[in-house]
Amino acid sequence: MKIKEIHVYQVDLPLVEGRYTWSDGRHVDVFDSTVVEIVTDGELSGIGEVCPLGPFYLPAYGGGARAGIAELAPQLIGLDPTNLTLINTVMDTALLGHPYVKSAIDMACWDLLGKASGRPVCDLLGGRQGESVVLYRAISQRPADEMADNVAKYRDEGYRRFQLKVGGDPIDDIARIRATSAVLEAGERLVADANTGWLVGDAIRVCNAVADVDVYIEQPCISYDHSLIVRRQTQLPFVLDENIDGLNALLKAYSDLAMDVINLKISKVGGLSKARLIRDLCASLQIPMTIEDSWGGDIVTAAIAHLAHSTPERFRFSSTDFNSYVTVKNAIGAPQRDNGTMSAGTEPGLGVTLDRDSLGDAVAVHR
Repeated sequence: MKIKEIHVYQVDLPLVEGRYTWSDGRHVDVFDSTVVEIVTDGELSGIGEVCPLGPFYLPAYGGGARAGIAELAPQLIGLDPTNLTLINTVMDTALLGHPYVKSAIDMACWDLLGKASGRPVCDLLGGRQGESVVLYRAISQRPADEMADNVAKYRDEGYRRFQLKVGGDPIDDIARIRATSAVLEAGERLVADANTGWLVGDAIRVCNAVADVDVYIEQPCISYDHSLIVRRQTQLPFVLDENIDGLNALLKAYSDLAMDVINLKISKVGGLSKARLIRDLCASLQIPMTIEDSWGGDIVTAAIAHLAHSTPERFRFSSTDFNSYVTVKNAIGAPQRDNGTMSAGTEPGLGVTLDRDSLGDAVAVHR
């Protein structure tokens, strides 16, 4: 099997809630998603997706994904897409850095490997673990009482894990954490995610003020060193996200006792191949993970489900179902939320097919 063509699609993903807001007033109304279809010289094709959280969250943006794919495509035509080691070596040689650009291609190659072997990607990533994957719901940054109301709303949809978007004014964030924690029920889990938005002093103020609350503190500051200062001055459990962008970062954080949990985002590390490597190392080191991506639609949600469902349950802190946040489908057959959980598909590959009516024509075809 050889790669014959790479088709690239752009699709807008509007939000169900209208706007998603996090630290420093950053927000997105419509997400810019890039879908890749790898067409082979046989009967099979594979699909992948990458969708940055706007251009101001990580060093990634929608137009950059498509430009980077155009740079990589000539190097990949004619290669065996199921030789994932070779595919990733070629991508890393042809384009230094820019892991998010490579993610959709790597994802599509995993889809092809599953289809060629007749097995779901979940099986190839380690085998299905448990019946389903527990999901969290992100609570967009709003006044404290509105965020508490949203916790109750999403509880009615089956969620039991909630990620508050904080990282604003410390006084407001303390109120947000206290208001939402006050409405939690037994067995529910709360994470206060600052998305790098606090200065060190503000982060310490918030941690001290909510020291009596059962809450995880996630990525308080933009730099690893500043987050580590905060970590060392609080007894609250700690999550690192944006700073954990590869194996080296993970190993340093583990050595420094810098976190209790990490957020493993597929596109942040360069695709399912590298995410699996980090996932397996975390399991060996007994580090729980939120397994997700920066954002996405049905294809990303399917990939998250396969990676998460093949992870030992003990180390699955949570995951997310991005396709429930948006109003447009880009694929058919993706996992759907069921009482706060989702399950990886059982069909070969990712188990999804392109929704061509939503995608329209390709914006680029590389041959």
